[in-house]
Amino acid sequence: MPRAEKQQAAGVGRYVAGGRCKSAARLEGKVAIITGANTGIGKETARDLARRGARVIVACRDIAKAEAAASEIRAETGNQQVTVRKLDLADSKSIREFAEKFLAEEKELHILINNAGVMLCPYSKTADGFEMHLGVNHLGHFLLTFLLLERLKQSAPARIVNVSSLAHHAGRIRFHDLHGEKSYNRGLAYCHSKLANVLFTRELARRLQGTKVTANALHPGSVRSELVRHSFVMMWLWKIFSFFLKTPWEGAQTSVHCAVAEELESVTGQYFSDCQPAYVSPWGRDDETAKKLWSVSCELLGIQWD
Repeated sequence: MPRAEKQQAAGVGRYVAGGRCKSAARLEGKVAIITGANTGIGKETARDLARRGARVIVACRDIAKAEAAASEIRAETGNQQVTVRKLDLADSKSIREFAEKFLAEEKELHILINNAGVMLCPYSKTADGFEMHLGVNHLGHFLLTFLLLERLKQSAPARIVNVSSLAHHAGRIRFHDLHGEKSYNRGLAYCHSKLANVLFTRELARRLQGTKVTANALHPGSVRSELVRHSFVMMWLWKIFSFFLKTPWEGAQTSVHCAVAEELESVTGQYFSDCQPAYVSPWGRDDETAKKLWSVSCELLGIQWD
């Protein structure tokens, strides 16, 4: 390849890679939970926090895969405080069991990264009867955060990081058909759930004012990951255009930034992309929708969160 073409390719690569977390913050004595940390950006986020000295709980449905990831991270970082706990976000019973066990074992929680997600699933429902995208991506993390919030407050300053997506721009909260029983498009279902992440973050941050617990959301970028495994077409496109996709390490940078950057200690209710504040769709800034979604979510989960 001629030198000019190599330089151009390198430039495109740097552009695709996006921002990088520049913080050198150490996390000894800090406890972090990362959902879906057995693969992709979740695994790279866990690796980074472990390298900084944090005690990291890898919260996943697939225990075998999670144990393999944790073992790899322990060996690479030398941090033996990387442990695995079973968490199935498609089952409220599993979420409650995870939280109960964590609270019994751990006295502190400083970082909660709601990273796990599903994308482009054929129509299906969770164990509780919720549409899968809404149930896992929003309601599962909503319940998990509710159950762990007091521990976060007790450990403050603490941070909640919700992994959303640029796809939230195409999302709408369809209160008349939240579970897609009247009409269902799996691409839009994903977008709706990512908008729910943004709205949840906004309302959560408002409610946490003065507690020294912050909540921020982010877009990781288009990442080479297993998230598109439910769509053959997307997997095919991902392979063809892989050069224009971020690596999982690159995709994890904004999650890490939101979790550790010193300058974000008091920043809350924001949405980031490439380690910088980013534009939120008008629907993601609708406070009335955010409040209604909060109320409806509590009702669906059978909880009181005032």
